[in-house]
Amino acid sequence: MNLTYKPLNLGRWLVWCGFALALLFAPLIFSTGGALSLLSQMGTLMILGLSFNMLLGQGGMLSFGHTVYSGLGAFVAIHGMNLAASGALSLPVSLVPLVGGVAGMGCGILFGYVSTKKSGTTFSMITLGIVELVFACSLMFPGFFGGEAGISANRVFGKSFMGITYGPQIEVYYLIACWLFVSTAAMYAFTQTPLGRLANAVRDNPERVAFIGYDARWVRYLTLVLSAFFAGIAGGLSAINFEIVTAENVSAMRAGGLLLFTFIGGIGFFFGPMLGAVVGVFFAVMLSDFTRAWQLYLGLFFILIVRYAPGGLAGILTMTLRIIRYGKFRRIWPALWKMLSAGLLAAAGLILSIEMLYQRTLEAAQGSAMQLFGIAIDSAQPSAWLAAAALLGAGAWGFWRWKDAYAQGWSALHGEIEESLRRAQP
Repeated sequence: MNLTYKPLNLGRWLVWCGFALALLFAPLIFSTGGALSLLSQMGTLMILGLSFNMLLGQGGMLSFGHTVYSGLGAFVAIHGMNLAASGALSLPVSLVPLVGGVAGMGCGILFGYVSTKKSGTTFSMITLGIVELVFACSLMFPGFFGGEAGISANRVFGKSFMGITYGPQIEVYYLIACWLFVSTAAMYAFTQTPLGRLANAVRDNPERVAFIGYDARWVRYLTLVLSAFFAGIAGGLSAINFEIVTAENVSAMRAGGLLLFTFIGGIGFFFGPMLGAVVGVFFAVMLSDFTRAWQLYLGLFFILIVRYAPGGLAGILTMTLRIIRYGKFRRIWPALWKMLSAGLLAAAGLILSIEMLYQRTLEAAQGSAMQLFGIAIDSAQPSAWLAAAALLGAGAWGFWRWKDAYAQGWSALHGEIEESLRRAQP
């Protein structure tokens, strides 16, 4: 069914309306305080990931220091909150993210002028140097950065508007959701502008862009400045949500995490960083409450994505929906469920081995007994290790047995789809 009717693109309207409804009704499903906090963090990280994808996915600029703009935007925003709370500045809480965005843009104008003079690996190294420079300054200038303790603030200040004080987490969530929707729409609109198209062209062939009369360096520069603006908005929302900003907000570790999550979501797709944000909050916030090995699992998951799904989660989702749309999913389902079942067995064995190893080393003072998936396990018993080895071995064998059949079927189906599309062309 074709949902494109000129001049109205019905499919696009359905997607955006569905996105708005999901943001609106999510608190009705996830209504607890902890769930609202997770949703708020996901929303903030989505804006940051989308702004980073303006550089990497749209412009082909691999930056190791994009969180500098969100971090500095967060610092300026939280100082603005403190000034507004003291009465020295008239600033409503709902506009604090805009302050962060303007600050991020200002930093983008300054740092981008230096970094975008070069491209490729040189650009990446310059951004890495910038993030290390700013992080060092965060400890050298405690008056602005607050030293190791950071800067804290109270988001409840001034007169309430229609009873909204931004004290309850639900009100903060809806503020983040509103800014998320507006920022997402604006960043998508950027991809449809001449500058957005030029950024794609510079990514693919900068020499040809220069040949037709455009300055590739200025295209990269303007794209970076705009992405820094949205990164600053994310920083301002983070300042409101957590009510504290520390040197960690401008660290290279945070920048590395952003890069990791964006790749996992899929840099080749506009909505990829949004999926990566969900995965990032799951690993860094939810999974870290249950295991100390969450970074190990994140690294393994990242390796699997890079190895078997270079397009990220968005690529897997898009290509699978494409197969479903053409009615060919049932042909690949037998190999898929066998491969997934084997993968789950291998994952269970690997997780059991890792958790027992952590229990025997880092948690040795608490004994050898542990709980995993609601099951009591004694990591000192050989039977537990044999069970882990059996699960891992059987799962790995099954995965290796069925992955080739799945890969061949996957390639064949997409080849058939491409051939049918080619024949349909006039």
